[in-house]
Amino acid sequence: MDYKNYFENALVAGRNIIDVAPETIVTVLHDLAKATVIQSDHLLHENQKDLDRMAHDDPKYDRLKLTTARIQDIVKDIINVAGLPNPLGHVLSEKTMPNGLNITKVSVPLGIVGVIYEARPNVTFDVFALCFKTGNVCILKGGSDAKYSNKAIIGVIRNVLSKHHIDVNIATLLPPEREATEALLNATGYIDVLIPRGSQQLIDRVRQQSKVPVIETGAGIVHTYFDETGDMIKGSEIICNAKTRRVSVCNALDCLIIHSSRLSDLPQIAKPLAEKEVELYADNAAYAVLHGHYPENSLHKATPEHFGTEFLSLKMAIKTVASFAEALDHIANHGSKHSEAIITEDAANAANFLNKVDAAAVYVNASTAFTDGAQFGLGAEIGISTQKLHARGPMGLQELTSYKWLVKGDGQTRN
Repeated sequence: MDYKNYFENALVAGRNIIDVAPETIVTVLHDLAKATVIQSDHLLHENQKDLDRMAHDDPKYDRLKLTTARIQDIVKDIINVAGLPNPLGHVLSEKTMPNGLNITKVSVPLGIVGVIYEARPNVTFDVFALCFKTGNVCILKGGSDAKYSNKAIIGVIRNVLSKHHIDVNIATLLPPEREATEALLNATGYIDVLIPRGSQQLIDRVRQQSKVPVIETGAGIVHTYFDETGDMIKGSEIICNAKTRRVSVCNALDCLIIHSSRLSDLPQIAKPLAEKEVELYADNAAYAVLHGHYPENSLHKATPEHFGTEFLSLKMAIKTVASFAEALDHIANHGSKHSEAIITEDAANAANFLNKVDAAAVYVNASTAFTDGAQFGLGAEIGISTQKLHARGPMGLQELTSYKWLVKGDGQTRN
């Protein structure tokens, strides 16, 4: 199939979207929220077609699944995005040079944003809302696992755009075939930036093969360090929430690091995890303490590969350390620079952790489940960047802008 038409139509749409007034954008997003509620039964029906093709124990199943409650959350996010300040046209700096040139730096859209993602139908809504609000065109390449869901969602979006006489090509869903991914990876001259969302395998492939600039949204290999002074009640609640709130998301906890002086408290700390049927892969010291105090069929001895694993399921590793420095070393060697947390009552340790841990989001005495665009007040997110160029952490409206220089003169020439 020739995908050139998709890309050329997107280029035209990119020129057309400039003429859409900010108040129209807000109205369209509110109408999309209403249409999503009206079409929720249809969306759930199409989503079920995708669910019926996937095994229930597949880690992607939970991410693929839409429910009435999740659709309501999506609608809230769309409305939140609509209500946020428009980030375009902001004067970032302005100066008049000695030669009389007036130079202004203003925020502008990135342009055409390509997103490759797997079984995450909510991404279709999130990407459109954020891109539309920021004057960007989006070209979406969803996985075949969610083909019915994504097609239904893009249908709702385009129907709303049509009613407002807006070029529907500002939101394009490519066919789910692998060939479409290849076309997107090679769409130089069309796509301004490409954002992969999915497994480490997908992210690695995009980073290695794309000829288009990539913003990497990495996998989340997440740690929480329970230090010498950690509060047991506070800590057990944080750890359980970070691990079990929603296991298939990238901010879910993968490894509990515990100071050796607190091992005697580990059975009590792990009690809520047992109630949630979390399987633990504990190093020798942690295993010895938990043995007989944790369900036998859910307690296993850890092997090296369990550290540095993104489980995406009700599984978690436990690492014992003898010092704060050893905890930092473990995070540095096994983390993915996504989200890391410490549970401590020591102000110096808290400050050192915040300062020394290299991650997009670093927490003290809070669950890593908060690493999310909506939770950070961004309305929604287009992804969580684990790189340092351009954007880092949850990417909202501001992260979907660049800038350009406006230079005004009165006949100046340069020698």
